[in-house]
Amino acid sequence: MTSSIRRTLRTLAAVTTTAGIIAAGAAAASAHVSVDPDDTAANGYSHLTFNVPNESPTAKTSKLEVKLPTDTPFTSVSVKPVEGWTAQVITGDLPKPVTVAGATVTKAPTSVVWTADDAHQLGQNQYQAFSLSVGRLPAAGTTVTLEAAQTYSDGTVVSWNESGGAGQPEPKHPAPSFTTTAEDADHASSAPAAPAHEAVSNTSSNAPAVWGVVLGAAGVVLGAAALALVLAGRRTRAAGK
Repeated sequence: MTSSIRRTLRTLAAVTTTAGIIAAGAAAASAHVSVDPDDTAANGYSHLTFNVPNESPTAKTSKLEVKLPTDTPFTSVSVKPVEGWTAQVITGDLPKPVTVAGATVTKAPTSVVWTADDAHQLGQNQYQAFSLSVGRLPAAGTTVTLEAAQTYSDGTVVSWNESGGAGQPEPKHPAPSFTTTAEDADHASSAPAAPAHEAVSNTSSNAPAVWGVVLGAAGVVLGAAALALVLAGRRTRAAGK
């Protein structure tokens, strides 16, 4: 085997190892209750998608509660239906009056609670996405923290309410959050997005299985490339004899 072929095979091995590390890191990072806003512009409206994985090997996720901010409250909250889950928007008095878009607000939605029926609780290696339409978003540069409580069928409650400082490792149970950005000109007079009324099918995903398929396919491709190089080297040596 020539030195160039050996170097190529070592490179392929390194690429395979790196892909495995990246996949493992991505899978670990996804094992949190997180929020994904489709728009973060101040004074606008946004769809917030909460991704909720079931992390228990023995119990199922039966309920999720998300706390909404009370210092920068949302005056509009709509829930996207999820098949097999009932949703309740809870409105309460704010700790102190807040001015939103020029109006004084003393009461606003303070939390949303989703509860599953027995057939739609999340089992091992499953996750569910829960969506809200909210507004208006607070001033640019505001960190919107949305603490969550995940309840399991065995009575265990996992609170996603921890925050980490700058330069510190991510906490074990970080609170879902996002930071608002500069206001868009179109948002100043926009109305909240119409709430979706269609039912959303219960979505399950086996994250480790997905990564296994991806890495397996990558391994086949890399293996085929390595075999082609070896055969090419043999043909070269045979031609030189």
